[in-house]
Amino acid sequence: MQILPERPMVQTLGDSTILVRFGSRLDENANRRAIGFAAALESEPVAGIVEIVPSLVSVLLRYDPLISRHQDIEGEIRLRLHGALEDLAGATRRIGVRFGGETGPDLEEVAGLLKVSAEEFMARHNAVPLRVLATGFAPGFVYCGFHPETLVLPRRDKVRALVPAGSVLFAAGQTAIAATDIPTGWHVIGHTDFSNFNPAAEPPTRLRAGDSVRFEVT
Repeated sequence: MQILPERPMVQTLGDSTILVRFGSRLDENANRRAIGFAAALESEPVAGIVEIVPSLVSVLLRYDPLISRHQDIEGEIRLRLHGALEDLAGATRRIGVRFGGETGPDLEEVAGLLKVSAEEFMARHNAVPLRVLATGFAPGFVYCGFHPETLVLPRRDKVRALVPAGSVLFAAGQTAIAATDIPTGWHVIGHTDFSNFNPAAEPPTRLRAGDSVRFEVT
């Protein structure tokens, strides 16, 4: 039986923010629709909207109430939601990862939980490109997915107080890259020299939602 996508939900948050939610849970369809809608608004701006922030299944819109009224912004958003949302084809980037060792202390445990060797896990993990689902949580932090069901594990029971920038993280069918030092409950499987955050650059992140990432062993 085909599962139809959820209808987008438009929510008012305060006096200058609107949230457009494309699903009640994270899945491929909801994520692609959120990314596509954000890209469409960026290419054809709505008067008064000053910030567009796509997330995993939603898009946050901040507008200037001195330029446009709330009802006008919401009306235009609902009108555009009736149109077709194009699937954004972003850039592709290859990212080298040093798996295991001191900077990837959970690699062996992850492989064991999945009942494969560390080498087989790395091969499966790197087999196909992953889409950038969203950036956020911390500066430059990037979520990539989705892995097949055979590579899905929950997060760790315990949170690490701090992992360094460049840590490659694995959980919930996704791989993430930490661009700053952060606490995490994800499995730490490796480290990369790739940095996705430079506060002096414009934009400050190199990856954006809709891009593709191919991980490689270095």
